[in-house]
Amino acid sequence: MQAIYAHHVLQGLASFEEMPPELEEMRRRHADITGRGLPYVVADLAGTVAGYGYCGPYRPRSAYRYALEDSVYVRADVVGRGVGGAILAKLVELSAALGYRQLVAVIGDSGHAASIELHARHGFLRVGTLRSIGYKHGRWVDSVIMQRPLGPGDGTPPGR
Repeated sequence: MQAIYAHHVLQGLASFEEMPPELEEMRRRHADITGRGLPYVVADLAGTVAGYGYCGPYRPRSAYRYALEDSVYVRADVVGRGVGGAILAKLVELSAALGYRQLVAVIGDSGHAASIELHARHGFLRVGTLRSIGYKHGRWVDSVIMQRPLGPGDGTPPGR
């Protein structure tokens, strides 16, 4: 997983980190997500990690407690083979089962068609773009915000 993420950090715009975290930091992040009881999914393809994804709190303020943000990373040599879709489908399912009501995707680069289309296929709607919000690889980069309801969404108060 650390190698997959390092590739995305160094070669792409899916992450706005510029230096890949060391293995210990990746372990700490994994422990933080799983320690909160939040979804963390690893895709296995022929005995190797093909990708992974997780959902973390959307924002720390208490009113956001029913919203999560997803992150999905796929190994470069298996992109386009359904790995990302399988991971995202499982994250949606697990997040809804835990009682969360909204799932947000913050996609690096408005030109990242594959991620935008992946999220759209899984019920996410594009709700905004933060123009030139990051600077990476020598250029300004947008973030696309996508969102999908989970379970009853905002149709009922939490707990029902």
